[in-house]
Amino acid sequence: MQGLRWLQMSEQEIHEFLGQGGTGVISFATDRDTSPVSIPVSYGYNEDVESFYFRLSIPPNSRKEELVERGVTFVTYDKTDEGWQSVVATGQLEAVRDAPYASSTVQGMWGIDIPKVDIFERPREDMTFRDYQLVPEQVTGRKEVESES
Repeated sequence: MQGLRWLQMSEQEIHEFLGQGGTGVISFATDRDTSPVSIPVSYGYNEDVESFYFRLSIPPNSRKEELVERGVTFVTYDKTDEGWQSVVATGQLEAVRDAPYASSTVQGMWGIDIPKVDIFERPREDMTFRDYQLVPEQVTGRKEVESES
């Protein structure tokens, strides 16, 4: 009988899995007695600068304005031809608009394409979006492999 087990992905496998972007879930830290705030997002990934990029909607009077200042955990996963794979990245978001034009933050955005997913009740043109970069403090990846039991 065969079972499944999980192995850590190599750095190259992580880069290949992330590609130039996709979708995942970003979770914002809250205080000790409150659950994290988690939202589905599209992301771009630039292997050259090993950074994630997010275009987040920031509605007026939204709690997100406060949350983007806190630590985040980002998770993306998918079933590939080789089985399930997932990547988890942690760190702090940095507003791209605050970065100098010649910085690696701004230049890194040129190498990505954040998928556009409409999940809003209003037209996309009526939404306010801001770009953020996550230079992760830690990135881990796991992949499913078959094992004989």
